[in-house]
Amino acid sequence: MNDIRQAADLADAGAKAPATAPVYFPTGHSARMVNVRRLIEQVAPFNTSVLVTGESGTGKEWVARYIHQLSPRADKPFVPVNCGAIPADLLESELFGHEKGAFTGAISARVGRFEAAEGGTLFLDEIGDMSLPMQVKLLRVLQERIYERVGNNRPRECDVRIIAATHRNLEAAIRGDSFREDLYYRLNVFPIELPPLRERLDDLPDLIANIIERCRNAGLSPVQVTPGAIRILKHYSWPGNIRELSNLLERLCVLHPGTAVDIPQLPTRYTAAAPLRESDRQEVAAARAAGPRPQDIELPDEGLPLKEYLEQIEVALIRRALHDANGVIAHAAQKLQVRRTTLAEKMKRYGL
Repeated sequence: MNDIRQAADLADAGAKAPATAPVYFPTGHSARMVNVRRLIEQVAPFNTSVLVTGESGTGKEWVARYIHQLSPRADKPFVPVNCGAIPADLLESELFGHEKGAFTGAISARVGRFEAAEGGTLFLDEIGDMSLPMQVKLLRVLQERIYERVGNNRPRECDVRIIAATHRNLEAAIRGDSFREDLYYRLNVFPIELPPLRERLDDLPDLIANIIERCRNAGLSPVQVTPGAIRILKHYSWPGNIRELSNLLERLCVLHPGTAVDIPQLPTRYTAAAPLRESDRQEVAAARAAGPRPQDIELPDEGLPLKEYLEQIEVALIRRALHDANGVIAHAAQKLQVRRTTLAEKMKRYGL
């Protein structure tokens, strides 16, 4: 519970506008994005509730921040809440706050996100993950514009604009009895659907330039992505959308600071299914033949045991070298560029 509280405190701190607030702007000049910006500019001046839909990583929070930035509430707080990241039994406290002693672990009173967003905008991300009991309480707030802190029956009025977002199909969730229809219509007053990156690949150069500039502002030495590399990236399906693109470009800035990134420098997953020219194919093959490349290493979100992972790689390479050398340890040691005695010790340790 303490970890959750600490995470919530960090989120509170992140919700406060920095001294120099960044400009949030949905990048791209494709017809889909031009329409998205038009919708944003139409709804921003009003207090209308907005529901932003789209796949994970398409930039739903950026749309919410842009709406807030263009609204009369721009000088008030923008407070994001990820409804899927907070346990259901704690979400009520996170949204409405609690009094000291309201539950085990409530050692002091705490302001909720509605109170923190007073006069501004509350962004409810992944609203489709909210439990049904919590949906009922949220609906009451949207209808009556009042809420109560956990452990206190005194009603509190709120002046907050609600922007919600989800990657789920809420209409299907309604049919499956996991989302309330009345709440859906309260939230979906003004819908904005974000297209996945694979449906707006013409925006890729603009997105790359925008993300690299953000990397520069974050203190990284930016790369220059060549037209050839951009051509190859346009053939990738981008299941992680803009979030995946951001991760790729940040990784390239770390691996190749201040240099030009061409096709051979791209991770294998982005070139594997792309139509490579013969010269590009040869360069990519030569780069892969040089050995494992850092850009091809994917770290799982849940992490991994590094020692065991490296041992598995070492065992696999030793087995392959022994196979290629017909079991002759001296020849396998030459292929692995280690001493024969070193290889023999490793084989003994791994039981090979």
